[in-house]
Amino acid sequence: MQSRSLLVNIVTIVSVGIVGIVAWSGLPRSFAAEQPADVPAWLQAHVGEGEGQIAHVVLQRARALYLQKTSEGAVKNPCYFAMDATRPAGFARRFYVICEADRTFRAVPAGHGNGRNLNGIANFANGQRCAKNFSNAMDSKLTTGGAYVTSEEIASFKGYYRDSAGKYVAFTRSFVQFDGEGDTANARPRAIGGHPAVLLRGVCLRKDADSPYANDEGYVPFGKLVNYAGGRSNGCTSWSRSDAGQIIPMVKDKPTTLYIYPQSTDIAAIAQAVKAGRSPSRAGLYWNASCLKEIRSPKFWPKETLEPILVQYKKDHPAPPPQPPPICKGQ
Repeated sequence: MQSRSLLVNIVTIVSVGIVGIVAWSGLPRSFAAEQPADVPAWLQAHVGEGEGQIAHVVLQRARALYLQKTSEGAVKNPCYFAMDATRPAGFARRFYVICEADRTFRAVPAGHGNGRNLNGIANFANGQRCAKNFSNAMDSKLTTGGAYVTSEEIASFKGYYRDSAGKYVAFTRSFVQFDGEGDTANARPRAIGGHPAVLLRGVCLRKDADSPYANDEGYVPFGKLVNYAGGRSNGCTSWSRSDAGQIIPMVKDKPTTLYIYPQSTDIAAIAQAVKAGRSPSRAGLYWNASCLKEIRSPKFWPKETLEPILVQYKKDHPAPPPQPPPICKGQ
């Protein structure tokens, strides 16, 4: 079986209002043809566009990716993931954990990339509720749809915070690296992965020489723990702390697949339909209706176009020298 990019092998065909998704040429024709009908009945019951359901095209592609990677021996995890970035963010459920072996399906919230507004040069920022802009450009802080495989977990100490009982607690955040192909092939240099939507704000340095994390002068970072599960990310897939606590252990030493919808070809097809005044749903295309009404038309910014803009912007607007956090007062 060929291992060519799944992303470049999906072609959207638009003809007289009928849109078909051509099977991925990395899969045998018979397999691709049988795949949609092969979805088991218990899983088919979760297919739809309502709250907590998964759109047919999202499940079809996520399942095909998982079955291909398992047949290649690249993945042995009994579960696989999918995400529908066309659905509203916040606390709406659009990240899917599918375990066919034990017939379980779970939908949880997840964040999308917030993008950036380069002061009149280029505006590819996303709202908190719906994603309009997508990109695979370095430093774009945007989500890229397509095929991924989970990789190593990295745990990073971020600092201390006070819990509800007033005790100092060390905060270590886990990050699961994603590896991609095609449009998502630069996921690793972009540091794209999955992590809990929590961070420390207002960080200062507190004296704690006994801490194993203390620096040479006996100080540790200290801040306020902030939960941004209802917000956006820097292009990564972010989950609530409780959901991440269940999802991340699932892939520890057991890689699995993640398919994120939409891909660049889907975005182009939707944009073309909107521009022509056609209803995407009547043309056989899928985008969450509520978000499409809000964003009007999506846009994919390819790295070949956006990265030169970002590089020049960085040269013209150099970041100030990094400053160490201030010493905490009254902590």
